[in-house]
Amino acid sequence: MSIPFRMQTVVAALGLAGAALVSTAHAQIKIALVIPTTGALTQYGDMVKEGATTAVEMANASGGINGKKIELVPVDDACEPKQGPVAANRVVNNKIGYVVGPVCSGASIAAAPIYNNEGVVVVTPSATSPALTDGKNYHFIFRTIGRDDQQGPAAAKFIAEKLKPKKVAVLHDKQSYGQGIASSVRDDLKKAKIEVALFEGINAGDSDYSAVITKLKGAGVDFVYYGGYHPEMGLLLRQAAEQGLKVKMMGPEGVGNPEVNAIAGPAVEGMLVTLPADFAANPKNAAVVKAFQDKKRNASGAFQLTSFAATQSLLAAIKAAGDNPAKVADWMHKSTGVDTVLGPVSWNKQGDLNSFDFQVFQWHKDGSKSLAK
Repeated sequence: MSIPFRMQTVVAALGLAGAALVSTAHAQIKIALVIPTTGALTQYGDMVKEGATTAVEMANASGGINGKKIELVPVDDACEPKQGPVAANRVVNNKIGYVVGPVCSGASIAAAPIYNNEGVVVVTPSATSPALTDGKNYHFIFRTIGRDDQQGPAAAKFIAEKLKPKKVAVLHDKQSYGQGIASSVRDDLKKAKIEVALFEGINAGDSDYSAVITKLKGAGVDFVYYGGYHPEMGLLLRQAAEQGLKVKMMGPEGVGNPEVNAIAGPAVEGMLVTLPADFAANPKNAAVVKAFQDKKRNASGAFQLTSFAATQSLLAAIKAAGDNPAKVADWMHKSTGVDTVLGPVSWNKQGDLNSFDFQVFQWHKDGSKSLAK
């Protein structure tokens, strides 16, 4: 039997005017916030920070958990696989038993063995690669987001049923996340009898993709799916427009960042992206959304509410099981439904959500998005 953590009740009882993170001196429960604060993907770290910070502020405003206040401790991993273990060791050396993050799949995969072996409970709100959990028998690693093998089929289904292209190119950034999601989309498109004329990797961080765009034109594709992050997607969109390649492009939640607009310019209009469902539009989350707005934060980004839910899940488990990471992990595995902004969440034995809703959105040049139809 689960003990729901009803944040709305907390908000109603207390109001939000004085909500703030407690100082280090008075914190009694520390949660590491493992995010990129340096590197090319800091915007995703900002999204996760907004969600976790808001959840902690609201919990502390209600008196904390079991009388203890909570402190978030930021730890930078730059979203780099090589930095993932470094960040994990910092968390362990600081004797912190809980993590919201890591943000990126590559860094998460690299760091997970350390966290699991040291008994640190990790809830990632954004790492979607199946390789994080498949076949690992981890007890301490959880997600509050779906996997690429849930997101990929959602994208492929939309492409096959709504867009019905004749010839598709699938590109990726050669990294764990990007190549994984691209492979999933490719495989499902083939099952749907859609021709995948090109499956190719590009180098993340390059500034000129004219060669691959020339290849796309030569292949005669009428749709492009890209697995990766927004910097490369923005350049692909802009350079394709400059070279007269007029095709619809689509990517996973990693491209769903307002920064893509600054890179792509007007060419971003109509970009398709799979994202978590718009949980901010759920009336049940009105008080939480207001808490974001009061702090001039955006609750409707890709990872703000999955991060809020990751923090909710940890706090609910600590409330129920006590401030003991091993007992917290046990409780989360046994829980039949923790109340979060995503709705009730529960995990299978390898720490993946039993269900998650990805939807397809259309991106606009003013940075807004709308549900694709």
